[in-house]
Amino acid sequence: MLWQLRLTKTRGLAQALVNEGHVRRNGARVLRASQDVVAGDTLTVPLPGGVKVIELIALPTRRGPAAEAQGCYRALDPHGQSAIAPGEPPTPERGHPK
Repeated sequence: MLWQLRLTKTRGLAQALVNEGHVRRNGARVLRASQDVVAGDTLTVPLPGGVKVIELIALPTRRGPAAEAQGCYRALDPHGQSAIAPGEPPTPERGHPK
């Protein structure tokens, strides 16, 4: 599905993301690449440009043009998120030196 939606360049990259446990469907980790998805599901996918959170509007029947693929989902966070959460700077109370 990630490949058909043009979120990954190859099927292999899509499978690797799932197999490594990085993809979430409705908040739950996707455990196998063949897991069914339906319209209305929310997918969270870490990509090189940041984490993408999308809602599936329709399921694509093929890997078509980018415009066709983008019509199948709605970005819930159009600005994206960093793959790494921002942290607080170290403080002396936490045992870190100044």
